[in-house]
Amino acid sequence: MPITAKQVADLRAKTGLGMMECKKALTEADGNEEEAIKILREKGLAVADKKSSRIAAEGVVDIMFDEATKTAAMIEVNIETDFAASNAVFGAFVKDLLKIILDKKPADVAALLALPFDAEQNVETALKNKVFEIGENINIRRFVIIEGNIVSYIHGKGSIGVMVKMADSAAADKPEFKEAAKNVALQIAAMKPAYLGKDDVPASVIEAEKEIIMAQIKNDEKNANKPENIIEKMAIGKMGKYYSTNCLLLQEYVKEEKFTVEQYLASVAKELGADVKVDAFLIYEKGEGLEKKEENFAEEIAKQLAGNN
Repeated sequence: MPITAKQVADLRAKTGLGMMECKKALTEADGNEEEAIKILREKGLAVADKKSSRIAAEGVVDIMFDEATKTAAMIEVNIETDFAASNAVFGAFVKDLLKIILDKKPADVAALLALPFDAEQNVETALKNKVFEIGENINIRRFVIIEGNIVSYIHGKGSIGVMVKMADSAAADKPEFKEAAKNVALQIAAMKPAYLGKDDVPASVIEAEKEIIMAQIKNDEKNANKPENIIEKMAIGKMGKYYSTNCLLLQEYVKEEKFTVEQYLASVAKELGADVKVDAFLIYEKGEGLEKKEENFAEEIAKQLAGNN
């Protein structure tokens, strides 16, 4: 039977897929829309399986906050290219995932994938359908849920996401408190500390760092004849640099370098007459630690030239 433009438009509105894909599916289904949707989904699953091995290291970090429950969620979803990451369909999908996370509070990505996405499919199936729709591999890499007095910051259209949990304070609703918390989030995005304070650095990390510093000291000819206990004391002294680089509260405050972050918060607390303290923070950097796709342009040009001969 002939397929009308209205049928194609209706199917496109329901699936978000291209005109030709919808027309082909309707033709195969003899005009039956439900059957056409099933065909498209089956094709989507097959395409998703084929694309699943492709590197997805671009994407976005996004954050959503539920004011009613004082709960925030941050997620990183990866896709193959920056261009696709800016796709409105991809962005809306990430927002939908955050809504599900805040509502259902899954324990991990595996639990999230098993949850219903809508009345017809779970999150895993919806993910595979989005791979088919957008045409690139998509991976839900990680998410986190935090409750409490949360301030968040997203940098560079989702390249970095920061959530800061502030300690309870009588001044929590004051603009100066909120500004200080936001400034801390900006500090974290800019300086990427690994720990809150000195006491939060694991003993194993301290020991490993001290060993590196001791090795550097010993390699200096000036220290060749110094006893081991002196070298160890020198290493402990040099550990201060490690703490001031990697611990948020000990970092120089980027907006006013005469202060550390801890001193800056203390100055705001003094003005407000109430505590202004950070309980915890989390930072996600898009694609951090993931293998990036490398384009070999010389090889690509050689292939094209070979094809033209």
